[in-house]
Amino acid sequence: MIRTVSSSGSSTSSPLPEAMQPYLISQPGIRVSLSELIEMRHRVREVQLFSTPSRRSPLIGLHHSKLRGRGVDFDQVRVYQAGDDVRSIDWRVTARTQEPHTKLFHEERERPIFIMVEQSRRLFFGSGLMFKSVLAAQAAALIGWAALEHNDRIGGLVFGDNEHYEIKPRRSKQCLLQLLNRLVRVNQSLHTEIAADRDAFGIALRRAREVLRPGSLVIVLCDERALSDAAEQQLSLLSRHCDLLLLPVSDPLDRALPAAGLLRFAERGAQLELDTLDPELRKAYRAQGEARSDRWELLAKKLRVLLMPLSTQTAMVEQLRDYLDARRPVKNK
Repeated sequence: MIRTVSSSGSSTSSPLPEAMQPYLISQPGIRVSLSELIEMRHRVREVQLFSTPSRRSPLIGLHHSKLRGRGVDFDQVRVYQAGDDVRSIDWRVTARTQEPHTKLFHEERERPIFIMVEQSRRLFFGSGLMFKSVLAAQAAALIGWAALEHNDRIGGLVFGDNEHYEIKPRRSKQCLLQLLNRLVRVNQSLHTEIAADRDAFGIALRRAREVLRPGSLVIVLCDERALSDAAEQQLSLLSRHCDLLLLPVSDPLDRALPAAGLLRFAERGAQLELDTLDPELRKAYRAQGEARSDRWELLAKKLRVLLMPLSTQTAMVEQLRDYLDARRPVKNK
């Protein structure tokens, strides 16, 4: 049996070929609750998104980025090393120690962190541990709590098929809860009958460019399929004045068709039949999925921004932890 969700939120069951059984998910992974997103605050230390005194995060390059028109704070003095800017030499310490020393600076610690999270019809689907919409919401909550713990101003923009809601960045728990509340409301209203006739992602990015101050760190959580030409252009423009962290969300069925035989789909009076055992169809479908993934990678390299794709196949916290651990510098023993 397969469980689907109607527009009223109730669930129904219908017969399903045995081949499709591995692609079912449980009810808890279909929608999120506010309590679930609040509980994510207890998992912040499992990931260490931002640096702590004992651990340096790979996101430090984003969170303390260079040349965004922001101030800098003095950090420390150390022995001069080849490649250091001679303008930063501390002449007093150099004269006292008879050895060249240089001043180190870091960017102001506090900066706006803006979380853009999609909750649209195309995300209301999943064959793994949860729906893509749930995965995006959980990741947004975890990042929000991490930013709040790091004493940063947190805000965001929740966008769907035909609407968007923005929360101005503030350094307060109430602001984050306001963002999570809005996220839950949009998530709870999702259903498969919503008609989307516009580029919601591109429109949301354009709005972000209008309201964000230079130097903001923008976290983008969207469907992997959302990267249109217009959206790519908006991301490119946004990256000129803000730092970006891209987290496109996908599902295993976005990359490969299940071997389920003939499948029939109906929408707005139209019907479609797919023979999922057709080798040419399977090959073309897989190629489309790979092309979407490659496009994100090429964009991230072009803009020189960090890319962390998320999949419903694995728990979100585990994925983020693996990404960050792989990028952390290895200490010399």
